[in-house]
Amino acid sequence: MRRQELTEQFNTPGHDYFLDPGDYDTEAEYQAEIADELEIRDYYTEKTVFWVPQLARWQILRDNATLAPGTGIKIKNGKPHTFRSVGRLIDDALEAIEQDNPKLKGVLNKSYGHLQIDQSKLIELINLLSEIPFTHDTLQSKDILGHVYEYFLGQFALAEGKKGGQFYTPKSIVSLIVEMLQPFRGRVYDPAMGSGGFFVQSERFIKAHGGSLGSVSIYGQEYNHTTWQLAAMNMVIRGLDFNFGKEPANTFTNDQHPDLRADTIMANQPFNMKEWNTGVSDDDPRWQYGRPPTNNANFAWLQHMLYHLAPNGSMGLLLANGSMSSNTNTEGQIRKALIENNLVECMVALPGQLFTNTQIPACIWFLTRNKKARNSFRDRSGEVLFIDARNLGYMKDRVLRDFKKEEIDKIAGAFHAWRKGEGYADEAGFCMSATIDKISQHDHVLTPGRYVGAAEAEEDGEPFADKMARLTARLSGQFNESAKLEEQIKQNLAGLGYKI
Repeated sequence: MRRQELTEQFNTPGHDYFLDPGDYDTEAEYQAEIADELEIRDYYTEKTVFWVPQLARWQILRDNATLAPGTGIKIKNGKPHTFRSVGRLIDDALEAIEQDNPKLKGVLNKSYGHLQIDQSKLIELINLLSEIPFTHDTLQSKDILGHVYEYFLGQFALAEGKKGGQFYTPKSIVSLIVEMLQPFRGRVYDPAMGSGGFFVQSERFIKAHGGSLGSVSIYGQEYNHTTWQLAAMNMVIRGLDFNFGKEPANTFTNDQHPDLRADTIMANQPFNMKEWNTGVSDDDPRWQYGRPPTNNANFAWLQHMLYHLAPNGSMGLLLANGSMSSNTNTEGQIRKALIENNLVECMVALPGQLFTNTQIPACIWFLTRNKKARNSFRDRSGEVLFIDARNLGYMKDRVLRDFKKEEIDKIAGAFHAWRKGEGYADEAGFCMSATIDKISQHDHVLTPGRYVGAAEAEEDGEPFADKMARLTARLSGQFNESAKLEEQIKQNLAGLGYKI
């Protein structure tokens, strides 16, 4: 709910918030009452809408950025406020936000008044942003602030290149994992959360399906301090409650949620991370299925998540393709143990060029602690679903590939149909349900291409003999054309004094 929506409700007869103009002596009194009501914080917080205190509102920044230093500005129901620079004005606005939103305490960078920044440039930036019409009609979105925030995260990821992947996972991949796991309720956890993209998409999924945000608890961890700040802000502007630990920290050496058992875990952690285990014990209780090798953290991440997974929980994580087949050090043994303990539920092979920060081919592992029949799920014990999505997606520009919504629906739909046993069928070249016995015959390799096979070629109706004759005639003609071109090149070279 935004101020515009709330104002409409104050003017709508029959609504709980309706203010009857007939109860006021003048129109001015009526409008003044609405203005006062709009400043009641509870109207917003009860709808999990980010509340911005008056001192931090854009109009205050815009109207006072060009005033002379030391000028007093009157804040309604507050004291006159003076500022020494535009940077200090911004710092005071951020301070007001922190005071009104305890979850952001120590998160925002309140240093614009101390940085060596040309104040005229800050004024220019404020004026430039003020020209953007942030209205519902313009963006076709009620979540305007979140929409803008996500846009800039994506643009920063592109600009940063490889480093951008530290805080941003492409939206289509996040959407795919969320659509497959469907985190309607319970504890949702991401141990390498970046800027919190999985949590934002989970919120959208819940809203789109008529669920309640209050039924989900968000837990996350992030090592990079700046990225940790971005994630916290990403949650607060959407009115989402969260627990990101006391501080940014290394997931392996300083677990911020040691006792957490999550119902849903989703992550895009660093691929093939080396020297991850400094300060980590060889007999750490997380390594239940084998100690991960020092030169690759893939199975350390996977087992860390399994350790935090609730008895009926499910998880999905992105890993480099090598994780599906590598036998280096203990990786093959760990993968075999995961399969034989009935933990692997689905493997999805992804197309290339989906990421801004790496060209390493990737896949998605989906694991669960309970494949037994429960709720609407059938018993999938002893089975694994393989999905080969390498031929899906489209090039949205010269370097990046993306999924269409219908492609996400196709992948997620196959998974849900297989889980429920309703309407699923193997499709050559796309999906296949394989038994653990069959997987063991393939040395516990989990590459989907080994199982789904090739798609059947469509018959074109042309008899084989006719097709062979036509193609042979075309090839003969191309040979003749090649011979003519070769002779022409020789003649041209001879004319230049070269002999071949």
